[in-house]
Amino acid sequence: MGEAKRRSIQGLPPKVIKPERGDKVDTSPRIASWLPLTRNQADRFVALTTKGAWVGIGALVLFWLTVRFIGPAAGWWTLSDG
Repeated sequence: MGEAKRRSIQGLPPKVIKPERGDKVDTSPRIASWLPLTRNQADRFVALTTKGAWVGIGALVLFWLTVRFIGPAAGWWTLSDG
């Protein structure tokens, strides 16, 4: 006898399947009715790209410091303007 049939014979309600931890349904409103993006998705995108921009700025500063100061001080190369 199957689970569904046993529950109906005993007068129990159907078994409710709980969503898994990773299956969260986004119930935030859409940005536009015709666009399949929600407000939460847009906020996460902005946060991710902002972090990515700061990482890029940090990498650029580190690269500039290496080219301008660390490389010549270590004798890896010489600057053409100095």
